[in-house]
Amino acid sequence: MNTHHKSYHPYASPFDPCKPITTKTYSTPPHLYMAFQPPNLPQFTPLEALRAGTLWKDLYDPYFNSAEKAKGGMAP
Repeated sequence: MNTHHKSYHPYASPFDPCKPITTKTYSTPPHLYMAFQPPNLPQFTPLEALRAGTLWKDLYDPYFNSAEKAKGGMAP
């Protein structure tokens, strides 16, 4: 399966006065890799589904902001 987190290396000019960001990352949603919704996908419980924002576990994509990644923490 494809990864949902991608990265690329933008051009950094030697004349840029700011420190360059050498690697930029972005997230792609899981439904991009699913041609159609197969039957009998595993489901969250109703309470977990409310917290996750989706009923199906295969379509869950947690959001982590850059501050949480820097601290090494995870979203609740």
